[in-house]
Amino acid sequence: MLDIGRNKMDRRNQSWFARWFAVIVVALAFSAPVLAETSELRITKQPSIIYLPLVVMEQNKLVEKQATAQGLGYLKVQWVTFNSGGAATDALLSGSVDLVTSGVSNLLLLWERTKGEVNGVTSVGGLPMLLVTRDPNVKTLKDFTDKDKIAVPTIKVSSQAMVLKMALEKMYGPAARDSLDPVTVQLGHPDAMLAVVGGSSEVNSHFSAPPYQTQELKTPGVHLVLDSSTVFGGPASNAVVFGMKKFYLANPKTIAAFLAALEEANQLIAKDPAAAAKIYLDATKEKFTVDEIVAMVKAPNVVYSTTPNATMVFADFMFKTGLIKVKPASWKEFFFPVVHNLPGT
Repeated sequence: MLDIGRNKMDRRNQSWFARWFAVIVVALAFSAPVLAETSELRITKQPSIIYLPLVVMEQNKLVEKQATAQGLGYLKVQWVTFNSGGAATDALLSGSVDLVTSGVSNLLLLWERTKGEVNGVTSVGGLPMLLVTRDPNVKTLKDFTDKDKIAVPTIKVSSQAMVLKMALEKMYGPAARDSLDPVTVQLGHPDAMLAVVGGSSEVNSHFSAPPYQTQELKTPGVHLVLDSSTVFGGPASNAVVFGMKKFYLANPKTIAAFLAALEEANQLIAKDPAAAAKIYLDATKEKFTVDEIVAMVKAPNVVYSTTPNATMVFADFMFKTGLIKVKPASWKEFFFPVVHNLPGT
């Protein structure tokens, strides 16, 4: 009898202990700190109205506004300007920045190099890029000689350098693809513009971007050689945002706030391009009028959109030429799922 009573008492004690243990576990679960998203977002951009939405986002503090709407509270946003995509991608790999805005070619190079740890977050937009020169003897690509120097943001892998190779192959065949590599030099858009219009630099040509190409073409003796739209047959994303998978997965609300801010900026540009142009000029201090910037924004084949356009054209070309060894089957392979619902190409 004593053993039976003792067993009943043991069972009651075990039941009591189990109930209290469950209560303690639940209490600890609710009191445990939740891992917070980042309190600082570091984003790169480059000179050019290709990056107009980012300038609007920065000046109007749209990311901060959308972060509050996402329930993130205060988010410190730091904008870092680089003159080349190469410097920006180095900053991403070193952990100095969180999101990079650059060309599709730089995205693809890092996507392969990191085995998919770097992916695209969104497109910013696409604007025609113009190759201009002050050499009167150059009318087509085949007229360039070793006396010429063509400035591009990053040799071989920038959007301009890539489109130049595409155009050479399209016009003169695969053997001509790399024929202008010896005369290309790396120079940021503002400095390249000054070199071309100044007339004294050895850099007499520039595969440019708006608004710099507009200023160059206003200069007597400077003329157009190639329009990137003729290579693609229409708009193509030449500015995309990309980052590390680790950051993307750890900060879904921050990414959502960034995308919402970008959409808000695009809506402002579409609805009131003059207001967007004024924001851009106030921020950059560039010597253009509001009307000139508006004309560039409204020009043919100019698109500000989060939808990636013609990115597979870059991927296919880079695989064919050996710049990347892995060929993606779809643009969705090198963009995060957050934009997979868009009609990208």
